[in-house]
Amino acid sequence: MPEKRTQAAASKDKKQGKAASTQASEYVHEEIEHVKKGKHGARSAKQAIAIGLSKARRAGIKAPVKKSASKATKKKAATDEKAADHTHKTSSKRSKASSAALKNEGGHAATKKALSSQSKKASAKRSAASRSTAAKKAAHTKGAAGRSAAAKKAAHSRKK
Repeated sequence: MPEKRTQAAASKDKKQGKAASTQASEYVHEEIEHVKKGKHGARSAKQAIAIGLSKARRAGIKAPVKKSASKATKKKAATDEKAADHTHKTSSKRSKASSAALKNEGGHAATKKALSSQSKKASAKRSAASRSTAAKKAAHTKGAAGRSAAAKKAAHSRKK
């Protein structure tokens, strides 16, 4: 079950008209925090992200599935979206079993190195044009104050 602050942050994103992937990122962030704090583990950063996306879809966020995703992934996403429509009690046995299985996994998935390598692999799959467009859009939507703050942060980082 997602935390109240995560649901609130996602609904705030929705009210602001942000993309479904941005709304879903709140759930992914929560999941990574759980792994970092040792609430449960994950085999990889990819698995932690998948769990977060699943939670988001079950919460009613229309997070898109990539066209290149496997049949199993597409099927799981469809199941999660159906679960958002039908509210029913979760099987306690099944819930305990999945929690126990995740607790046996390590916390390496949420380390800086693992998350960094995951993001590098994900961006490497995208074309240079796609990455450039995303960067331009981010700079445009950030606003003058945001760009100024980012420039100051970058300058501070370079000093180090």
